[in-house]
Amino acid sequence: MYRDFSQLKDRNVDVLICGGGVYGAWTAYDAALRGLKVAIVDQGDWASATSSASSKLIHGGLRYLESLDFKLVRKTLAERQMLLKTAPHRVWPLCFGIPVYKNGRMGSLQLKIGLLLYDLLASTVPKTQTYQYHSPAEFAERFPCLETAGLTAGFTYFDAQTDDARYVLELIAGAQNSGAICLNYCRLSRFLENDGRLCGAVCQDQVTGEMANVGAALIVNTAGQWSACLRSDNRYRLSKGVHLILPKVLENEALLLTAQADGRVFFMMPWYGLTLLGTTDTDYSGDIEHVAVEPEDIRYLLSEANRVLRTANWTENDIIGRYAGLRVLKPGDEASPSDVSRDWTLKIASDGLLSSIGGKLTSAREDAERIVDTVCRQLGIDAVSQTFGKAFPWSPDTDYAEWCAGASYKATHLGIDSISAHWLLRRHGNRMPAVFELCEQEPELARRITPALPFIMADLVFCARHEMVVHLEDLLRRRMPLLILAKLSPVELQRLACIAAEALGWDRHTMNHQLDSCTEKWLLH
Repeated sequence: MYRDFSQLKDRNVDVLICGGGVYGAWTAYDAALRGLKVAIVDQGDWASATSSASSKLIHGGLRYLESLDFKLVRKTLAERQMLLKTAPHRVWPLCFGIPVYKNGRMGSLQLKIGLLLYDLLASTVPKTQTYQYHSPAEFAERFPCLETAGLTAGFTYFDAQTDDARYVLELIAGAQNSGAICLNYCRLSRFLENDGRLCGAVCQDQVTGEMANVGAALIVNTAGQWSACLRSDNRYRLSKGVHLILPKVLENEALLLTAQADGRVFFMMPWYGLTLLGTTDTDYSGDIEHVAVEPEDIRYLLSEANRVLRTANWTENDIIGRYAGLRVLKPGDEASPSDVSRDWTLKIASDGLLSSIGGKLTSAREDAERIVDTVCRQLGIDAVSQTFGKAFPWSPDTDYAEWCAGASYKATHLGIDSISAHWLLRRHGNRMPAVFELCEQEPELARRITPALPFIMADLVFCARHEMVVHLEDLLRRRMPLLILAKLSPVELQRLACIAAEALGWDRHTMNHQLDSCTEKWLLH
């Protein structure tokens, strides 16, 4: 991946996409695969907002069955099954347990009916991944961290998990390889119009300050929480979701739980060897540039988690990392944002601007397909989407299990520990040989960055060199989620900044500036 602002100067494209989250990434990839001339820009980094602040799930949304939103569930389950096949390195199965407690909000019969319907709507679930009923003893043995008092039964079912930031990055890489111009830290500063119709935009490089005029037959707004900055008449509702990273209490399976305080569903999941706890769902009307984890968010999540945990009593001191993000929802009169539909809509303004509102990580591909269908109709281009069932850009082109076995064998002989190798395969897919080559050239790069986390030095160096990193935070938060998975000391952060500086060619002044910015944001708050 590379970044070249000069590509935008005096360029004319079929479609200019503003916003580099999952919706923008899928739209750019789909359009480029259809042969359209595409440019995608983001004022920040790829997936720097909502798309790196999710629950890391590719799922059908079991809770949406309660609101009888069968269409959305069927749609997302179809996408989940497709992604499991086409991107096994990027999307992997995750088993969830649901405990049933005496006087709980949902009883065994209600859950059994819901899970049966969930599997039926998925239609192609392997028998090994259909829901299962468990007695209290069986369930307690499977999830020893859980409180057993009042436990009357338990169920297991399957969904899927991902690393959301890398999911988006891989799509951007696919779009660029298919001919799209892809620029992070490039702000759309104003639209260009002709006879009341948009005909392009002025874009500014946020790194150098350079300006470029881009001609565009159509412009797509996938800016998420910043949509109103592009179009003031865009109406939507914002909901804040908070996640905490805590010590490991689960092995390879997750828990779906119900909050006693408000009856909301929340998750407790393994992620990179730690526990991901979330999420909250509260209306938000604050500063969209500074979305923070507040004390009441922490109290809510810890209180609800401690209520069902037997082996831990978490306090704020146990929190390793935290992050908050905003969901963009369609406007509605529902009292709680949890009751607002997660479905998606495309708005077409009188000046031709196409705005994507709402949606989910799981269903973004299908929604992006509809965006590009609209683009093609308006441009008079006859080209169909190629993304459904297409292997992801970094998917190995051989049997995945055999490929994993071969790559793991190679990793072992290079001195990479087995757990780090496991995550390395998921993070880089068919680009693994390039990471292995770094380890062959410098054997010390096979070591872990920090003993507690499954990331090796070669991974850090490769990401810095080849994944369009502009700032230190890009590397340590989204290319590798170190800033939310570890309590880095100032000394450790400086060590990583030095490695990044060497890989990216930063001088000492630039490195110190990057280090100061990262320290202020992540170590002092």
